[in-house]
Amino acid sequence: MTAEAIDPGQERLRRWRLVLGGDAADGTGCTLAGQDAAMDGALSALYGQGDKPRTGRDRSAGLGASAPSVARWLGDIRTYFPSSVVQVMQRDAIDRLGLATLLLEPEMLEAVEADVHLVGTLLSLNKAMPETTKETARAVVRKVVEDLEKRLASRTRATLTGALDRSARVNRPRHHDIDWNRTIAANLKHYLPEYRTIVPERLIGYGRASQSVKKEVILCIDQSGSMAASVVYASVFGAVLASMRSISTRLVVFDTAVVDLTDQLDDPVDVLFGTQLGGGTDINRALAYCQSQITRPAETVVVLISDLYEGGIRNEMLKRVAAMKASGVQFVTLLALSDEGAPAYDREHAAALAALGAPAFACTPDLFPEVMAAAIEKRPLPVPDSA
Repeated sequence: MTAEAIDPGQERLRRWRLVLGGDAADGTGCTLAGQDAAMDGALSALYGQGDKPRTGRDRSAGLGASAPSVARWLGDIRTYFPSSVVQVMQRDAIDRLGLATLLLEPEMLEAVEADVHLVGTLLSLNKAMPETTKETARAVVRKVVEDLEKRLASRTRATLTGALDRSARVNRPRHHDIDWNRTIAANLKHYLPEYRTIVPERLIGYGRASQSVKKEVILCIDQSGSMAASVVYASVFGAVLASMRSISTRLVVFDTAVVDLTDQLDDPVDVLFGTQLGGGTDINRALAYCQSQITRPAETVVVLISDLYEGGIRNEMLKRVAAMKASGVQFVTLLALSDEGAPAYDREHAAALAALGAPAFACTPDLFPEVMAAAIEKRPLPVPDSA
């Protein structure tokens, strides 16, 4: 060995020193140097002064409100920590230290690690953003959107193409289009014991999506502040669905007003900058607009993405959902479309929708293609156990 062996005891003390933050009260007696000291400084700048009065055991805070010092700090954490940790620290800095306004400066935007949560913050600042910053902000948002499209687009198209094919079953299929499971089930009465086989008098098969009736999907998205990540993912999925010729896609966002962004679906970045995060919520008004756009109920899927905290007329909202379902619309309610875990939502409204046959549940982006496939095929939705 060319390097000195590390003393396990000393290494434990070093780790505890990094956790506790130092000064005489931490009890380790360990002094940091080099990269360890720099890492500790970056952590202290963010977490050194909590929400309570400082004591002798608190670290000293050091970010301040200076753009240059924050820019240096952002560079430091990208040097010393992996990308996933950097994103968490950036989010904490925005929440704990009120650094959102500094993101209005182009130099700051160029230094941050872009992710879905940062995009949500930028969108909430969109109206206050100076023109000198908007192009940089769009570049940051576009990078995140392109990364999400690479991750989600192929699987979404493949899953939904299969669902569209299966939803267009025909009774005189070509050989490679035969649905053998359904064909066997339909011909069990023609089983010949002496030959141990079934004579398929009636074939059931898949039609081609290109020959079937075009499906219509309406994404109705709550743009209140708590739904930021859902808005980002829904905009990306909306663009992917709009690129499929067998699906006619409409994207509607709402707070107390309703905005139809369908004509911008070719560019999800334009969709995102057309939203306005924050404000109240009028689900009933949004559903009234969506209902007015439905021309072929039996071929339509409406996806409401909302935490269901309704500021409009509750009973009218539920009546609209019931009317759409009675007409043949497949109605899906997603409390969130994100990887953030269990969301806060109005449980009374969720229970009322479930009673109408429209269960409300949170959905991860990876599960969304399966949810849409089930809705298109009119089969039970893959509702998570925790819903």
